[in-house]
Amino acid sequence: MLLGLIFSGCSKHGYVNLDYPLPPQVYLPEGVKTIALVNRSLTRPEDKQGQVLESIVTGEISGSDRLASDESLKGVFDRINGYRDMQTVIPPQTRLYGTGTRETPELLDWELVRSICDASNADALLVLETFDSNSDVLLSTVTNRVTAALGNNVPIPAVPNQIRVNVLAFWRLYDPVSKTIIDQHQAKSFLTFNGVGSNLTLPPPEALHNTAYEAGRNYIERFLPGHYTVKRDLYKKGKGASKQAFKAAFRSSEVANWRGAMDSWSAILARASRKNAGKACLNIAVAHEVLGNTDQALEWAKKSYEVYGNKLGRDYTKVLLNRKSLE
Repeated sequence: MLLGLIFSGCSKHGYVNLDYPLPPQVYLPEGVKTIALVNRSLTRPEDKQGQVLESIVTGEISGSDRLASDESLKGVFDRINGYRDMQTVIPPQTRLYGTGTRETPELLDWELVRSICDASNADALLVLETFDSNSDVLLSTVTNRVTAALGNNVPIPAVPNQIRVNVLAFWRLYDPVSKTIIDQHQAKSFLTFNGVGSNLTLPPPEALHNTAYEAGRNYIERFLPGHYTVKRDLYKKGKGASKQAFKAAFRSSEVANWRGAMDSWSAILARASRKNAGKACLNIAVAHEVLGNTDQALEWAKKSYEVYGNKLGRDYTKVLLNRKSLE
């Protein structure tokens, strides 16, 4: 299903953005409707000393990853829950010990996977296997005084440091019935924040939690259909006797009355000059694509170039031929 939104500039062209669907990157097995969520990125008590040393070396707050990793599961929960007939659940046993580092742990025992799923009436188990974070300063503070060029002593306002918070998460999705891994995926997510503190080199307190939350949402998007956006130009202006008719037709397209716009552009063809007729054909082609009629759009795009010499119609024909090859 296409969604078209008209944009109008000051030139002779307007354009419409169309959203085309994309399939999910990963398909869930049939029958998997409920997914239990578990955080396995935690550190065993005896390994905590090493983690404290690592957090000091990397400039992170001790224990911050432990708190933030749960936000990744919350991101998954909020994004997928209620989507069509899928849902996520938090099982009684929602935290497990893992490596506590970026090192990937061994697979969970299948009996444990089965018991967690059974306890929460889930069809599959999604495990956050590892979670790690760090931050980078992207832009240094500027506090120069410019005197030679400006002839005064007024300081340039300080530019806040941009702090990028990075989260590296590794996920596994276990199928307890087939005892297979449906998906395993490691991804780096990041968000950028203005620095805080006296030297502007620290991210705000909520930065890590927000980034972790987005990491969870980004991961579960792998199982959801998406879309990509394309831009289609069309003519909003004609010349001579067709000038007002073009304006009226374009106004119809701006309020998504594409059938009415096509009727107006078709009426222009009967009395238009060669140049205006080519523009009208091109616009009719775009309208057909907006309405999901790729074959008709291709016919009118070809006509706009073959019969009336409209070069935009030639280029659009190539685009539509490629579009059809992907269908």
